Amino acid sequence: MKAHRLDSLLVTQGGDGMTLIPRHGTARHFPAHAREVYDVTGAGDTVIATLATALGGGMELESAVDLAGKAAAIVVGRVGTAAVTLEDLARWEQAERPLFLSSADKLMEEDRLRARIAQWREEGRRIVFTNGCFDILHSGHVQYLEQAADLGDALVVGVNSDDSVRRLKGAGRPVNVLQDRMRLLAGLAAVDAVVAFDEDTPQRLICELQPDVLVKGADYSVEEVVGRDCAGEVVLIDFVDGKSTTRIIERMRAAGDD
Repeated sequence: MKAHRLDSLLVTQGGDGMTLIPRHGTARHFPAHAREVYDVTGAGDTVIATLATALGGGMELESAVDLAGKAAAIVVGRVGTAAVTLEDLARWEQAERPLFLSSADKLMEEDRLRARIAQWREEGRRIVFTNGCFDILHSGHVQYLEQAADLGDALVVGVNSDDSVRRLKGAGRPVNVLQDRMRLLAGLAAVDAVVAFDEDTPQRLICELQPDVLVKGADYSVEEVVGRDCAGEVVLIDFVDGKSTTRIIERMRAAGDD
């Protein structure tokens, strides 16, 4: 890779999917999406064309590879040379991940979540985990969670219990009780499961779930991320400047004093 000045190498493996090998970092395997195979003609060309189009449109590399795999799966499910449209991809996405899932269906106890994750893994899905208090959900949270979801196929969000938030943030917190905070998170399309934990950190929960990707804000260093030894990899995401629960609470209090 160094000799050819490659940043990444994508290896297609037919029915075994594709493997993305970065020059720096950990290789990631993308399982094949095909449900039925009728004709493999044009599958490789479809991968290249979709990947180039997605990257040219500004999509992140891993998301583009996943999209290319889905496009190839559509092509091999048809007889002869076939083209893939945006409508084809939209229908595929809807079939893989229902357009609407009740927020109540995403609220899980740990036992149910472990069973759901086992099912996702059997389907070849990549599990992403992040956590926080999410006391007052704001646009910065939404952007952060959408970016986290793009790193895999199923996003699990761990939420501090009311007692945990109180110990970490002090008297007067949380503003919103646990069930309200969880329900709001579950209402986001990017989120697949929400689970509570009562400890000050999610260390135990992370080590039980063993996520493929552990996501935290970029105000941490990788070495500071709790649970990093129990995850496949750690990814740090920048927060949106000027967006925080603490600032919202401060503005509300200041407005109340006027």
